[in-house]
Amino acid sequence: MTAENILKELKDAGDERYKRILLNHGVKQQCFGVKIEILKKFQKRIKKDYQLALDLYDTGVYDAMYLAGLIADDEKMTQKDLNRWVRKSDGPLAGSTIPWVAAGSLKGKQLALKWIDSKKEYIAGAGWATLSCLVSIKADDELDLEELNQLLLRTQKTIHLSPDEVRYQMNMFVISVGCYIKSLTKFAIEVGEKIGAVSVDMRGTACKVPFAPDYIRKVETRGNIGKKRKNAKC
Repeated sequence: MTAENILKELKDAGDERYKRILLNHGVKQQCFGVKIEILKKFQKRIKKDYQLALDLYDTGVYDAMYLAGLIADDEKMTQKDLNRWVRKSDGPLAGSTIPWVAAGSLKGKQLALKWIDSKKEYIAGAGWATLSCLVSIKADDELDLEELNQLLLRTQKTIHLSPDEVRYQMNMFVISVGCYIKSLTKFAIEVGEKIGAVSVDMRGTACKVPFAPDYIRKVETRGNIGKKRKNAKC
């Protein structure tokens, strides 16, 4: 099974209407419009394949790059691999594929902390999204809670001064910390209240930016605070 063969299958599976939706949501790469449920079938068939994931990502086709994230063997991904991927991730991939794989890698936190300082909006956004993924899958005793506390304060101080994608991912970081780390739930809600409503240009789509305190409280009401995910991919 080669990237070239899969690319042909992906092209045949493309849907023009879904392609328009993806483009409207900011996809900048060449795109066939393959729906997620179809990509999941490819994932089920392939399972994990480190080299194939690298080859698919290098095609530069959005659908193949997304699939690459689904089948990547995260623990085999090197810092070089992930830095190369994030540089090519401008658009939705920076908030999905990149953080999913980075969080499952051996150097996810180091990369995330480096990326959030990037002057490139999509790379900084990928950094915050990676931090969100990490708190969702790592046990609390594997996390530096004081560091996360400081990152919440940083978010409070800088979120409204940050570009759209970074602002959106910072808000999601507050939500993730509040939902997945019980000992920081109260503080995350306090930070969210001080931040207030977060405005992001959603490009005319129906997507909305959740108000962090309300979102966290809903999860709290359901009794799901602190329940971790098996992995970040979805």
